[in-house]
Amino acid sequence: MSLKAKELLKPGHNIKTTPGFFRRLAAQIYDFILLIALLFIATALLLPFTSGEAVIPQQTLIYRIYLTAISFFFYGWFWTHGGQTLGLRVWKIKVLTLDQKPIGWTQALLRFATAIVSWVFCGLGFLWMLVDRNKRSWHDHLSKTAVFFDAQATDQD
Repeated sequence: MSLKAKELLKPGHNIKTTPGFFRRLAAQIYDFILLIALLFIATALLLPFTSGEAVIPQQTLIYRIYLTAISFFFYGWFWTHGGQTLGLRVWKIKVLTLDQKPIGWTQALLRFATAIVSWVFCGLGFLWMLVDRNKRSWHDHLSKTAVFFDAQATDQD
């Protein structure tokens, strides 16, 4: 890839290619609501095995790991199959590599894990995009991914 092409694909290079903070936040809230519903279903599937209780006190750690795995597969599946969760699709944005190609499972895992770390630090990793010149958060930087407007969706409008 030529140097000029790399520069054009660089997130934040063109304001039209990089979604802003509030659009990304709206997509996250949308996805979070869907994830909560999915986690309710995942918990309901366990009820026959836990005597009707959501979680048995001796299995709290296993339950948390189970819900984290469900969460990862929710995000990972969408990110690796089209780059869009349902929230990202509604807001017409997608997660891609810096070269605007689909991400793999390793990048999805790294992105997911560092997004959790971003939340642990009171959302500082997400807020980082407000000061980053390319509008990238911690999990964007560490996973070598970026969020772009979905060119196909914006062309159809």
